[in-house]
Amino acid sequence: MISFHVEHARDMGPQFTRNPHRMVGQDGAYSIPFGTDKTLWFFGDTLIGNRPGGESLWFPGGKPLPPTDMAGHSGIDRLLTNTGLLLRQTNGAKGLAEFQYITDKNGDLRQLVPRLKDEDFDTIRVWCQHGIAIEGLVYLSYINVRMLAEGPLAVNFEILGSGMAEGRVGEWDFERLEHNGDTLWWGSDVPRFGSAMVNSHDGEHVYLYGVRPAPDGAQLCYLARVRSSDIADYEAFEYLCDSSPRWSRSVADAVPVFSGVPNELSVAWNPWLGCWLAVHSLDLSGQIVARTAPDPWGPWSEPTLLWQCRQGKLDYTPPYAPQIYAGKEHPELAGENGRILYLTYIEFEEYYPHLIEVSLSRGKRS
Repeated sequence: MISFHVEHARDMGPQFTRNPHRMVGQDGAYSIPFGTDKTLWFFGDTLIGNRPGGESLWFPGGKPLPPTDMAGHSGIDRLLTNTGLLLRQTNGAKGLAEFQYITDKNGDLRQLVPRLKDEDFDTIRVWCQHGIAIEGLVYLSYINVRMLAEGPLAVNFEILGSGMAEGRVGEWDFERLEHNGDTLWWGSDVPRFGSAMVNSHDGEHVYLYGVRPAPDGAQLCYLARVRSSDIADYEAFEYLCDSSPRWSRSVADAVPVFSGVPNELSVAWNPWLGCWLAVHSLDLSGQIVARTAPDPWGPWSEPTLLWQCRQGKLDYTPPYAPQIYAGKEHPELAGENGRILYLTYIEFEEYYPHLIEVSLSRGKRS
């Protein structure tokens, strides 16, 4: 396994806070390159309005929000369950400043992956996963979730499954793809593929990582692949069924490649390390970790700590434990051929993508 450690890291703060759309919070923050200096960023729940002062965004007046549309609560005028922006820069050293949100004809933020007519606005949300650009088209992965009134988190939900949407670069109008009349290709009882997507070295295949919980509650990560030319065809997907590697057309044969990963992560080839690098939050510990592997299927190393996230100073005390999630790398922003990484995460009260710069050194720390 590749041995490395963190030489230096710095906190670059929340991003996209200064925008002309009254966007006051969003999570997810997946990045999808589609040109030499252009990247589509894909977000989950996006809030439009004004942030409340002196109290929790999610517990106004000390009471939890209902599991419905947030419009009209906590100063929020509008909730979009996924949105996007275009970033025009190739390095993260000065933060993420050169961006433009994707808007409708009125100049308002718009949802990229649409709801279906039968999806109840109050209970069903369409959240972002990763995506990939192929020959002028962009394929976005998404999950459908049902909001719940109770549970262990500040906001609770159950994942119904994941699907794919297709849109053309520059137009950004996405259509959800169907298989046998269903837009959720992978249901709640199998890994929800599309948590991370990456091209093979030769460009022949796209690899898709997907997460599902084990019976003991551990989160397990699985791997699928498909020829780039067939990504819109559910029947063309294969699933890693052993580490040789061997692939099966049946998702029931899929085996996990590692554990301890939430629903979001990144995977990319790192030229400086000379290996594949997976970055993710470690459960809800606030730790962002990295794993290395010689191939997309592994074998994957044990996690190495990149950054320990902390909740920022607040002038109030939220009535729930700190909730930090969505750790991932944005490899298109990396410096020095991958020695300097740029990561984002979400802290639930701050509720903006928070940027971290991490510089690596080879070998174990002495």
